[in-house]
Amino acid sequence: MSRSNIDLPARLLLNLASWRNAATWRIAFSGGLDSTVLLHLLATLSKTESLPALNAIHVHHGLQVVADAWPEHCRSVCAALGVPLQVVCVQVQPGASLERAARDARYQAFTETVQANEVLLTAQHRDDQAETLLFRLLRGAGVRGLSGMPRQRPLGKGHLLRPLLDVTRAELEAYASVHGLSWIEDPSNQDRQYSRNYLRHQVLPVLIQRWPQAVATMARSAAHLTEAQGLLEELADMDLRGAGSASEFDWLGLRSLELAPLAQLSDARQRNALSHWLEPLTRLPDTDHWSGWEDLRDATGDASPVWRLADGELHRAGGRIWWLSGRWLQPLPGTGVWLDPASPLILPGNGVLSLTGQIPDGPLHIRYREGGEVMALPGRGHRDLKRLLNESAVPSFVRGRLPLLCKDGQLLAVANLKGLDGGALGDWYLHWQPLNEDQGLS
Repeated sequence: MSRSNIDLPARLLLNLASWRNAATWRIAFSGGLDSTVLLHLLATLSKTESLPALNAIHVHHGLQVVADAWPEHCRSVCAALGVPLQVVCVQVQPGASLERAARDARYQAFTETVQANEVLLTAQHRDDQAETLLFRLLRGAGVRGLSGMPRQRPLGKGHLLRPLLDVTRAELEAYASVHGLSWIEDPSNQDRQYSRNYLRHQVLPVLIQRWPQAVATMARSAAHLTEAQGLLEELADMDLRGAGSASEFDWLGLRSLELAPLAQLSDARQRNALSHWLEPLTRLPDTDHWSGWEDLRDATGDASPVWRLADGELHRAGGRIWWLSGRWLQPLPGTGVWLDPASPLILPGNGVLSLTGQIPDGPLHIRYREGGEVMALPGRGHRDLKRLLNESAVPSFVRGRLPLLCKDGQLLAVANLKGLDGGALGDWYLHWQPLNEDQGLS
C-alpha cells in the first residue's frame, strides 16, 4: 500500500518513526492552517501513542498590526489541546526582501530554542515544495536548490523535520474541516507582490488546470534532484579527502585545503567540492562570482590572492587555501608591557600567549610586526625578520598577527616558530594559542 493511501495520522507517524526517541518534539506553530493541522494531529496522537514531549513555539514578527492578536489565538489553541506554548518576539531586519528577512529571523529563533536530542517539526506540505521548486528554478538555482526543501536537516543543537512534505494542502484542508479547526488567515498571503504568493495564486493554478498532476510531478522531480545532490555530496567528500592533508600550521585552528589536488580536478568538480566545503561557512556565490575562485587558483606562485565571499575570505598561501572569517579579518589593537610573564596573557582579538621554562628577566613587551624588525640569533648573526618568516613559510595572513616578544627594544622571540620562539636564546619558549573559528569570531 502506498503512503498516499494511508490515513493522515498513520502517515505522519510513519514519517516520524525514526525520531520517536527524541526528548522533545517542538512544533513551529504560526496559527495558520498547516501548522494548526500538524499540532492537532500530534496532540491527538499523543493520547494513544507513546510520543516525545510536545511543545509549540510561535514566532511573533510584529510586521502587521493584525498580527498582535495571533499570539493570543495560539495560546488559546494550545491550551485547548494541552500543549505548552512558547511565544518568541523577534526583530526583522530591514532589507531588499521582507520575506527572506522574516524567515531568517524566524529560523534564528528556532535555532536558539532547539536543544540537543530535540526536533523542530514544521508543516510545509507538497504544494509548498512545488512552489519552492518553481521559485528556485526562476532564480537559476542549481541541483542543491532545485532539490527543494529537505525532509530533515540539522538545526542548532537538534534537527528540523518536515513530516508533511508528502501531504497536499487539500488533504490538510479536509482534515481541518472534519475536525472543525479554526486558524489564522494571514492577509499578507494574498499579496501578489511577494513572489511566492504570485506563484501560488497566479501561476500554479494555471499549471494545474493544464496538468492536474503538476504538484505531484514537481515534488517527484525535487526527490530525484535530492538523490542527485546526494551523489554530488559523495563525490565532493571523495575529492575533499584528497585535498585534506595536514599542514605544519594546523595549530592555527583554521580550515584549509591543499590546492594541488583540487586544481587537478575538472572545473565542475572543483566548484562542487568547494561548494560542499564552503556551504557551512558562508552563503555561496552565484554563478557569476565563481571567477573569484579561478583568479585565486591561477594566480602566480609568489602572489597572495584573496577571494572575498559573503561571510569571510579564502586566502592562498603555502600551496593551500585557507578560510578566514570574524576576528581574523579585523585589525588588532595595540599591545604593551607583559606585567606578569608567569601567567598567560590574553591578546585582545588574538588568542592567548604564554611563556614556558626559565622566563627571561623583564621588563618584557609584546608587539606585532610593523616591518624592518631584526632578530639576533646565536651563530647566525642579525637576521631580518621578513627573511626569517619567508624561510619558515609563514602564511602571509598570519605574519601581522604573530606575537613578538621584545626587551629593551630588541626582538627576543617570535611565537610558535621553531628556532625563533626563544629556545635558541635560553631554556624558555613563547607559545601562542590563536582564537579558533568558534571562539568569538563574529
